Amino acid sequence: MFEAASLLYLYVETPLHAGSGRGLGAVDLPVQRERVTGYPLVQASSVKGKLRAEAEAKVNASDKPKLLAMFGPESGPGASDYAGAISPGDARLLLFPVRSLAGIFAWTTSVNVLARFLRDASIIGLSVPWTAPGIPDIGQALVAPDNDLTAGGKVVLEEFAFAPQSSDIVKAIAEWLAKEALPAASEYDYWRQKLPRSLVVLPENDFRDFTLFATEVTTRVRLDNKTKTVESGALWTEECLPADTLLYAPLQATRSRKDGDQSSGRQILEFATGLNINRVQLGGDETVGRGMVCLRYGEVRDV
Repeated sequence: MFEAASLLYLYVETPLHAGSGRGLGAVDLPVQRERVTGYPLVQASSVKGKLRAEAEAKVNASDKPKLLAMFGPESGPGASDYAGAISPGDARLLLFPVRSLAGIFAWTTSVNVLARFLRDASIIGLSVPWTAPGIPDIGQALVAPDNDLTAGGKVVLEEFAFAPQSSDIVKAIAEWLAKEALPAASEYDYWRQKLPRSLVVLPENDFRDFTLFATEVTTRVRLDNKTKTVESGALWTEECLPADTLLYAPLQATRSRKDGDQSSGRQILEFATGLNINRVQLGGDETVGRGMVCLRYGEVRDV
């Protein structure tokens, strides 16, 4: 069983393409999504693989045994001798940015997403000082009392107008996320100040529809080097999570399974978070600047 746990927050800095392969719909290369809700996510295998790659680049030879205890053996002979102690979960959606008539953009979420976050936080022993608000009525949106999004008595996201409903709970949620979930570096001062004025809790169906239809979709081509025209068949569309999306993933750890290593789950997680892996490239299209993500680690807790 797991001995320790934490939360990993992932703030998307450039559009993120965590692809699911060739799509059957209008987009050739869609992003990964939950089967039931349709929410975008980044699968746990991608998160774990990136953390391992970054850790391997940072540790010195003396810390190599700790790395192997954390992630498991390297490929090759003995690769199945034991399992790694660390277990990241899927990176789930928490805040989704949507273009706004006032305030440039809004961070949107829903009661469903907030309730899942509270449940996941409870599983790892994290006490969150707020509760999910009631689900807003159709056509309404919950906002903080002193928000930047209301214009002419409406909150207009993309081409859809919502009647704003002032909520102190939304303000409390936004202030907590700004303090605990957004990156703590000084270059994020603006975003931490903006979040309490730009958070919107939408009706469930409206939020789901924004996550389905308000992602970034880019058309790309490959040119023939001689003629500088599009090569036959080399025209495709790909979907990305927009910049300023906030995801979260649980990090859990067992006691080391590696022979000769007696590290506890807490020691495993503290070693992982102490590597200062604070910014990574995640997903595809690395060579065109996609997928830069800033990481923030929550407090390690015994479970």
